Amino acid sequence: MARKRMGVARGVTVAAVLIVVGQQAVAADFDQAASAPQAGDWVAEAPSPWQVRLRALGVITEDSGYVNAVPGSGLSYSDTLTPELDISYFFTDNIAAELILGTTYANIGGQGTIAGLGKVGKVWLLPPTLTLQYHFTDLGAFKPYVGAGVNYTIFYNQDAGSADALKVKNTFGTALQVGFDYMVDQHWGVNFDVKKLFLKPDFDVTVDGAKLSGKAALDPWLIGAGVTYRF
Repeated sequence: MARKRMGVARGVTVAAVLIVVGQQAVAADFDQAASAPQAGDWVAEAPSPWQVRLRALGVITEDSGYVNAVPGSGLSYSDTLTPELDISYFFTDNIAAELILGTTYANIGGQGTIAGLGKVGKVWLLPPTLTLQYHFTDLGAFKPYVGAGVNYTIFYNQDAGSADALKVKNTFGTALQVGFDYMVDQHWGVNFDVKKLFLKPDFDVTVDGAKLSGKAALDPWLIGAGVTYRF
């Protein structure tokens, strides 16, 4: 009888141990299943290094410049509104290079002692600009950045107004940039951007048969707003 009771006790003990172990195993399996991604769950992907922006851009020039050998001469330029396409490549989360593409025109007018010339001419300009940027990434959806770079401006479709002939020469310049993106999701955002180009091309002009030269100090501010797409 005693042996029988001991056998029953051992059996009960073994059963209890098996129940506890089984419960722990089931709980572990449940936790693992709950933490595993399920079909249809959204999983964040690493962003692509490529990004594009499309902006509406205001080009605001400085009315500065002169004609050599004409004391008191000055120049003015029209402001314009134009579209701008930007392509960025991110080397890291913080460091990116941006190529800025757009084209616009400027009406050139005389000021000071040559104000009587009125509209001297009109030129179109293509100023591709490459900047190196630093992006601040610890502010959530708000992502400000600063940048600096170089610019090469091509002048084309040049038409003389009151002048007999006008030739503005292609030139290099420098650029400073500050702006921000506000990302509404992983891919889309809105952008605001301000750039300053230091642009002072030389030009040749012929007025009443006299061949002259000078410098057009446009130095435009480029103020833009638009949309951002990160691939």
